[in-house]
Amino acid sequence: MLPKENERLPADDGRPKFGRLLLVLFAAVMLIVLITVATEAYYTN
Repeated sequence: MLPKENERLPADDGRPKFGRLLLVLFAAVMLIVLITVATEAYYTN
């Protein structure tokens, strides 16, 4: 039974985690951009 479970794990591992990683990375970059723009607008005025 263990080899069958091991065969299923790599197929389930690939894309969902990679997609979630991309979403988290994109959200982090957008947050940094938002903080940068807000800080620049605050200190310019």
